[in-house]
Amino acid sequence: MALRLYNTMGRKMENFVPIQEGKAGFYGCGPTVYNYAHIGNLRAYVFLDILDKTLSYLGYDITHVMNVTDIGHLSGDADEGEDKMVKTAKERGQSVLEIAQFYTDAFFHDIDRLNIRRPDVVCKATEHVQDMIELIKRIEANGHTYMSGGNLYFDVSTFPDYGKLACLNLEDLKAGARIDIDQNKKNPFDFVLWFTKSKFENQALTWDSPWGRGYPGWHIECSAMSMKYLGEQIDIHTGGIDHIPIHHTNEIAQSEGATGKKWVNYWLHNEFLVIAKDKDSKEDSGKMSKSSGNFLTLQSLIDAGYDALDYRFFLLGAHYRSQVAFSWVAMDGARNARKALLQRISKIIAQNNGILPQVNKNLQDTKAKPYLEKFRAALENDLATPQALSALQTLVKDSTLDTQLILETIAEMDSVLSLSLLKDSMEIYKKNQQQAIAQNHSDDPEAREIQALVDERTTAKKAKDYARADQIRAELKERGIVIEDTPQGTVWKRN
Repeated sequence: MALRLYNTMGRKMENFVPIQEGKAGFYGCGPTVYNYAHIGNLRAYVFLDILDKTLSYLGYDITHVMNVTDIGHLSGDADEGEDKMVKTAKERGQSVLEIAQFYTDAFFHDIDRLNIRRPDVVCKATEHVQDMIELIKRIEANGHTYMSGGNLYFDVSTFPDYGKLACLNLEDLKAGARIDIDQNKKNPFDFVLWFTKSKFENQALTWDSPWGRGYPGWHIECSAMSMKYLGEQIDIHTGGIDHIPIHHTNEIAQSEGATGKKWVNYWLHNEFLVIAKDKDSKEDSGKMSKSSGNFLTLQSLIDAGYDALDYRFFLLGAHYRSQVAFSWVAMDGARNARKALLQRISKIIAQNNGILPQVNKNLQDTKAKPYLEKFRAALENDLATPQALSALQTLVKDSTLDTQLILETIAEMDSVLSLSLLKDSMEIYKKNQQQAIAQNHSDDPEAREIQALVDERTTAKKAKDYARADQIRAELKERGIVIEDTPQGTVWKRN
């Protein structure tokens, strides 16, 4: 079975056929760094990570490119409102670049905590303005632009396929359009390629250009940077469904307006995360958004006692194209299910004498093959993570398989799922071992004496009295007691 993806362009499942055999280049819309990413934003990056790791798992040589928007994104996608970066900078009394760096660092901290592999290329808009100017020149040379009110606009009437991604009919749009948004536009759906001082007299970051000193529109950023690193034709472009009607529609128009050829072969979009009203309601309170103040950060979940990977587990339990309702009850369910899975794996580790497996490249020739086939088939079916998780959970319950083989298969599956299954299960195993040792020693007077010395050594180390700590270790060694310092604490056993 080949990898099949749901292509938003055409609204159908298609076999993935890369432009260059064996390689896959994809571009994912990155963050606008004016605030913390909320957990709804982060859903898009968990989805991107599954795409990234699935392509790698299937043997493709991948190039993953993601932008960081640190200029030019207005509070409305259709050239409306205030620049989000400038707005936050004013509120915080900092420069735009200081704001951008702070929230960029915060974003990647969240990415790391969710076990999301960083893109091969992360490109900041501020570092690629000249690339945007060069692309705009090509669009202008092909007759798709006009100057009005000091700004350079893309004329959508010159692009017959405008709206094809969103299945929009331009004539129908014109009939129902509000025309008072920007009187400089010939058509309400025209969009700005380059803003000048005529619109923002005190814009924080501006650059010289053939159209005057100013700064680029938001949409042109993604076209210019994706082409710089992936070429003029791209295998896959991803983003949230909210990008379909404006941002991605405009990206297509300007990119294909510049090159005269098809730009992206596969468009993939993830659905919203919405906030459930309550545990008994099937309705929701709407999508999570920063503008409404209706959002939670990953740190909010951690502060509430959840692990970041509980949230990843929660997201993988739904298909990326399905809307997900967030609630604390649902998070409790995800945490409990992940904990139960880790406990079960920790028991398998115990049965395997506490030994984790090395990489086994021949798993397809083992009794684990049926599970791997189900796992692979799920991923190849438009990244169906619920079915992939099901294959994993069935595997760990199979008592007929060798424990070493089960652990090797878990490791392979987790190369995509990235739930730290073996690492976290090993920690549970060690903790259980430590508790068992403590229980066994509790009724033994000599054991209590030894434990007291071990505790004294721990206290001495914390006080940096290393001489006393070493003295205790040597004394215990003479009595045939071996000490081991572990992440969970110090344990001992008779040699």
